[in-house]
Amino acid sequence: MRKITIDEFKNFTFLSGIEHAPDGKHAAFAVHGVDLDGNKYLSNLYVLDTKTEKTRKLTAFNKEASFKWLDDENILFTTIREDKDKEDQESLKEFTQVYKINIHGGEADRYLRFNKKVLSYEILKSGEILASVYFDNNAKDQLTLDDSALGDELKRLKEEKDYEVLEEIPYWSNGGGFTSMKRSRLSLFDEKGQFVKYLSSEFTDVEQIKLNEEKDHAVILSTTFQNKAPLFNELTIFDGTTILPLETKGLSLSYADFLNEKTLILIGTDMKKLGINENSKFYLYDLEKGELSLLTEDLDRSMYSSVGSDARYGGGNQRMVSEGAFYFTSTEGTDSYLMKVDQEGLVSKVFAEEGSVDSFSIQKGHVLYIGMKNTSLQELYTLEDTGSKALTTFNDWVKEELLLSIPEKLSYALEDGETIDGFVLKPIGYEKGKKYPVLLEIHGGPKTVYGSVFYHELQYFASQGYFVIFSNPRGSDGKGNAFSDIRGKYGTIDYEDLMNFTDLALATYEDMDQENLFVTGGSYGGFMTNWIIGHTHRFKAAASQRSISNWISMFNTTDIGYYFADDQTASSPWDNQEKMWWHSPLKYSDQVQTPTLFIHSEEDYRCWLTEGLQMFTALKYHGVDARMCMFRGENHELSRSGKPKHRVRRLTEIDNWFKTYLPKED
Repeated sequence: MRKITIDEFKNFTFLSGIEHAPDGKHAAFAVHGVDLDGNKYLSNLYVLDTKTEKTRKLTAFNKEASFKWLDDENILFTTIREDKDKEDQESLKEFTQVYKINIHGGEADRYLRFNKKVLSYEILKSGEILASVYFDNNAKDQLTLDDSALGDELKRLKEEKDYEVLEEIPYWSNGGGFTSMKRSRLSLFDEKGQFVKYLSSEFTDVEQIKLNEEKDHAVILSTTFQNKAPLFNELTIFDGTTILPLETKGLSLSYADFLNEKTLILIGTDMKKLGINENSKFYLYDLEKGELSLLTEDLDRSMYSSVGSDARYGGGNQRMVSEGAFYFTSTEGTDSYLMKVDQEGLVSKVFAEEGSVDSFSIQKGHVLYIGMKNTSLQELYTLEDTGSKALTTFNDWVKEELLLSIPEKLSYALEDGETIDGFVLKPIGYEKGKKYPVLLEIHGGPKTVYGSVFYHELQYFASQGYFVIFSNPRGSDGKGNAFSDIRGKYGTIDYEDLMNFTDLALATYEDMDQENLFVTGGSYGGFMTNWIIGHTHRFKAAASQRSISNWISMFNTTDIGYYFADDQTASSPWDNQEKMWWHSPLKYSDQVQTPTLFIHSEEDYRCWLTEGLQMFTALKYHGVDARMCMFRGENHELSRSGKPKHRVRRLTEIDNWFKTYLPKED
């Protein structure tokens, strides 16, 4: 067996998007790999026979990352394959090409071509297609132009690519680029993909479309705005002809679906008690009576999996209706489980096993899910009476070939009886009585969690001879609203929890070298790294990634800043500015002595580049050893889905920075 390498993720297989066929006899999912030399990811579709439990590869073009079932035996996916489509794409002509492939074999055929840029779509019983399409209010609608006018417009768009005009907030989004005056507009197409009509205004942004079982109605979540996007959205019904608004009494909804033909199930919160991170509740909407009712008044848990890892790629269902019940993933403690709520509001676990449920599908009681368990990477599982059964072995080689450190749980109690949970990875090749450096890793969010699941970065540093320690301080997910609510407390109780956990680890593991402590984290973890170096000198070196350093600039420059910063700091640049500055690590940068590396992506619009630059400048100004590595063409997701070579460079920068400040071995 061998140690894990810095580019080991190039050998991993990632799974996403498991979904049953309508009849339940088959299921499909996407399989992703890494081409390090080509600096890209390779994605193909696989199909599972649910009776024999055998899987086989369905596509081989390495570009098929998502799909939709057309019927029991045919799958649809969008891609660009032919030269003419590539030319149209390069010319900025709007279209979307959909292919069809039979699950029993054969080549994929062109199925339909939308004459708009389609972002998502659902096929109605009538054959018509309900879709959300890209709509730019700053451009001419290409559907209204003849060939000559279209040519002029495409020429203008190319000439205008060097300019951006901003007229609203947010004006950009992480991973989405500049978004000012751009929307996802609800539209109707015929069965061949030809545009019929718009169903929403030019300023309405569609977030979700779900069909009923008969596929003749749809429930839609959307937001209509100009100048500033609100936090509260709109719920509407498409009855096959028109859009009908539904009253939601001031809820911010994250999900809506048909529980049955007469009832909608909604996930939402009014955010009045605990702000934007408040755990949502389930609501029912009676379509016949037009009445909204609360289904789960006492429910206090997240309705998604927030267990972190850098060994995933792609997404998939974490919420769905099946046979009159609603299923969802939820984080509890350091794991995520598959949960169920019935029409009476009874919430129960479908199963509870350590690890994470990353996506799932349920059809006629048959459960399939993609998950991570202990130090195993993603596999496809089914659920039996005795528990989970793995249906794939893509990543079995990892445990057979690599030396892995097994997470050891370490917890302590708070005064209120709640616990701070964390883990310790011992160095690979650990010898009792020998001293080893310690790396404190801090997760993002802050409302996420570390679990026992595989994390390449953490395992790599264990292979390099570090004790790696990581925990879930107050502000994290998995323990209810009271635990996760740190509004106006950033840098206080969460900092205290992290330092106490570090002290506990040092006291518990006598071979940890307290003279050689290192710290790193990203996003909220980057904020906390910046905070730590301004409040203690106990760490030999730090690496701050995609961080926040100044809540005032974060408020005014990022995609979520104008509502996230004031909510989380309980202040704004104009209301109690002193408090917002007090919570900003930049305020304390003149106290920093810790050599610090800053990692930031040029297109990170969640925690913009200026956050790292300000802290870097401050340290340099005050004579502290600092370095900054900026990644072009990357965003907030660099460490998880950035270009493969960039991911290697990021980890190499951190590794080399820490080694610079490690004592040289004799």
